[in-house]
Amino acid sequence: MGKIISLANQKGGVGKTTSAINLAASLAVLEYKTLLVDADPQANSSSGLGLNPKNIKLGLYECLVQDIRPQDVIISSDTPFLDVIPSNIDLVGAEIEFLDMPNREKIMEGLLKPLKSQYDFIIIDCSPSLGLITTNALVASDSIIIPVQCEYFALEGLGKLLNTIKIIQNHLNKSLEIEGILLTMYDSRLRLCNQVVEDVKTHFQDIVFDTIIQRNTKLGEAPSYGIPVIYHDADSKGSINYLNLAKEILVKNGIISAEENAIS
Repeated sequence: MGKIISLANQKGGVGKTTSAINLAASLAVLEYKTLLVDADPQANSSSGLGLNPKNIKLGLYECLVQDIRPQDVIISSDTPFLDVIPSNIDLVGAEIEFLDMPNREKIMEGLLKPLKSQYDFIIIDCSPSLGLITTNALVASDSIIIPVQCEYFALEGLGKLLNTIKIIQNHLNKSLEIEGILLTMYDSRLRLCNQVVEDVKTHFQDIVFDTIIQRNTKLGEAPSYGIPVIYHDADSKGSINYLNLAKEILVKNGIISAEENAIS
């Protein structure tokens, strides 16, 4: 039975989509069957895997609003073991159409739960908001990864997001866990970055991933080629960071042992 993990932060520009694409690709490279769900109307996860959102006729919007089966919209990416449920700008309208639907917070859960038996991991790239689509993603998820940029202002919205998670845990998804806080865009030369890392680790302790995503030119270049960074430059810091993150998640979930991870 697979695990559904959302990447969410209502603040934009924290590396959420970059992390969703490259975590999913890293798990796939390790030969775990992975589905990436693009739940952001900007559709950057779709374009980051080489899909043109303008050419997508069936995607997450049609599944949520028009009762199209997710099996009918899943696309196999060029990365072995990695499939995607794409998105496009139509998804913006889903929040309005949700308003009159019964159990509107649980529509995505109904779509994705039947797919858990087909995948080892389902990764959801959420939009930078705390609206109904993100709520749907969190209700459907087993856990959440919170990307946090290593800058002072990135910490400001973290409390609000954690409060939203607590509300969802109390009322809509009691089994939702925090997989971890992921520090991104780290530059060891900057005192502020080091201070943010220290503050987050001191305050949140065990829920912060050991893996930190460093600033890396190759990470920024890869989306323009429509490929994950590991296929753009496998030796880059970005590739190594996300591969280490994937392995850390595998260890945390008891799929591989820490000793196996050390050997690999």
